[in-house]
Amino acid sequence: MEPSDAQAACFEAGIKFGSLYHQFAGTPVSPDSADSLARAIEESIENQPHCEAVTVEILTEELERALADGPADYTELTGRFLDVEIRVAYEGHTVRTRMEMEDGYPLMRLVDVGG
Repeated sequence: MEPSDAQAACFEAGIKFGSLYHQFAGTPVSPDSADSLARAIEESIENQPHCEAVTVEILTEELERALADGPADYTELTGRFLDVEIRVAYEGHTVRTRMEMEDGYPLMRLVDVGG
């Protein structure tokens, strides 16, 4: 059975999230570099097929809290510091997805499927 176009659009969104998270997790980040890293992540993922838009916010207040007790002025990027939204369009269907922390874990979920 062939997947529907809406299912294929959802699959494409999942691919974008998988590459975003696993490509950038572990990247050194500080409050000073957070904005430029967020833009680099957005531009990188937007290169992928069917990707209409990526919005990445690196939570600098959370970064600052994590760094307050540590010996360095940077840490590694993890899901706890990210708020991400991705919009994918495929064959007339638009999928909006989001990644946010829930109970200490970065969850990626479908927000809506249109078309």
